[in-house]
Amino acid sequence: MALSDIAAGVEVTTYQRDRGVAAVDETDAPLSERLAPVADELPCSAATAATVIEAYAAGKSVGDAGRAAGIAPVTAAKTLHLVGEQVSPVGPQGREILTDWLAGDLSRSDAIALAGVTEREFALAAYIETHEPLPAARDAVEGALTTEERDPLGETMSDIGELL
Repeated sequence: MALSDIAAGVEVTTYQRDRGVAAVDETDAPLSERLAPVADELPCSAATAATVIEAYAAGKSVGDAGRAAGIAPVTAAKTLHLVGEQVSPVGPQGREILTDWLAGDLSRSDAIALAGVTEREFALAAYIETHEPLPAARDAVEGALTTEERDPLGETMSDIGELL
């Protein structure tokens, strides 16, 4: 028995309609409006936070994003931290030192010296360690801070077309 024998007599009685791609986009509202419910928990207004986030997403540094919004760079860093961005001025070892300082095991001057940061960087790191990002703020900026992942070595590799 061949495949044509098996398929004999099979007919299509209904047709599938092409309905396009289903998409849900809840980002139609301006970013400042989406941040309004958490505005009281942010270190600046929702409109200012939106300006910081948009400038940062456009590729500006934290300091430049803060200046674009008319606020201090440390306030911009706090804002970005609260919406889920990683902006800590210390690495893993610095975080351990900060944890020891918060537990009272180290003096502030010793912790700053061991972490190798300035007073301002230490203060920002302490804020970050003692304040969790806000889930509602993270949800509000979803998509606004998403950037296309880029392979840093991508330019050094051959394209598939070059191999053919």
